[in-house]
Amino acid sequence: MSVWDDLVGQEKVSEQLAAAARDADALVTAAVTGTPPPEASKMTHAWLFTGPPGAGITQTARSFAAALQCVSPDRALGGTPGCGFCDGCHTALVGTHADVSTVAAVGAQILVDDMRDTVRKSFTSPANGRWQVILVEDAERLNEKSANAVLKAVEEPAPRTVWLLCAPSVEDVLPTIRSRCRHLNLRTPSVDAVADMLVRRDGVEPDVAAAAARATQGHIDRARRLATDPAARERRATVLKLPLRLDEIGGCLKAAQELVDAAADDAKALAEETDTKETEELKAALGAAQGGRLPRGTAGVMKDLEDKQKRRRTRTQRDSLDLALTGLTALYRDVLALQLGSRVAIANSDVEDTLERIARGSSPEATLRRIEAIAACRDALDRNVAPLLAVEAMTMALRSG
Repeated sequence: MSVWDDLVGQEKVSEQLAAAARDADALVTAAVTGTPPPEASKMTHAWLFTGPPGAGITQTARSFAAALQCVSPDRALGGTPGCGFCDGCHTALVGTHADVSTVAAVGAQILVDDMRDTVRKSFTSPANGRWQVILVEDAERLNEKSANAVLKAVEEPAPRTVWLLCAPSVEDVLPTIRSRCRHLNLRTPSVDAVADMLVRRDGVEPDVAAAAARATQGHIDRARRLATDPAARERRATVLKLPLRLDEIGGCLKAAQELVDAAADDAKALAEETDTKETEELKAALGAAQGGRLPRGTAGVMKDLEDKQKRRRTRTQRDSLDLALTGLTALYRDVLALQLGSRVAIANSDVEDTLERIARGSSPEATLRRIEAIAACRDALDRNVAPLLAVEAMTMALRSG
């Protein structure tokens, strides 16, 4: 199964990237054999992938990185790079390829310290791959210093270095950077396409896959997690019952606390395994014996790792909370559709009784105000307002309508 099969509902983008990968393969082959390179090439040194949440932006960039590193013998017979099975494709996809570097925001921003080694590496030749690929997952989180470092690297890259930047929209990236990138915009895949992917790739039952894809409105990662993780389904059910618990002020405050606590527990569960693995690997690298003390002078390095892990847990908690708020927004969107008699497909059809109950008890105007209250809560979280305060303000606004 080729790497392009992972791009759900992105046929046009897949065609463009496959053509660029073929030209990139021809360029490397020409450099190795000494033959003249192709006159016209669809390959370039910097790419900017944008699209709505859940469209698979990072997966698309990683699939392209795998195609650039593909070493399948079928390429010589006219096959498209990106077989998905060779060593180059496999290691690029799982994140272990020596010439594919990934940078992601640990906290709210990508700091220049996080970019320095990667930028330095971008000026070197590939160690054993065909290209030196730098994948920046959260390009919108580059701060001023780290963005300037990226800009210098993108302006004058090494001959076989490729930058792949991922961001929600073009406007989220500095004009000086995006002007040097080829832009590809992904679209939200259809519910049917996501459901089909869950059945084919994850072995999910068709009815479960359809329900998860519909509930997440085509968000690939959330649909996969909802379809495969019973705990995620339980958290969603709790969130969808929240509007029914806001009759009193005490209920609002309790619901807010439970929502924040659930996000914290989710973040802790996700981070626990990663943090333990990172800590043990760093201790081994520093020369600490199994269960023994660290060598002198390494306490600062361990403190830096702990700070990094703390920032990542905070971000993961806010992402988990944002996921719950997104589900709540979808709930009130369905309520509004019922109130207005719209024929728009209901995302949360599995809780239609709850939707009808809320729709009968309020007006379309009140529903719109509630949707605005959720949006205001998300904005407050983006401004680093304390999660509990932001969510309490939201639940009180949901109660009053």
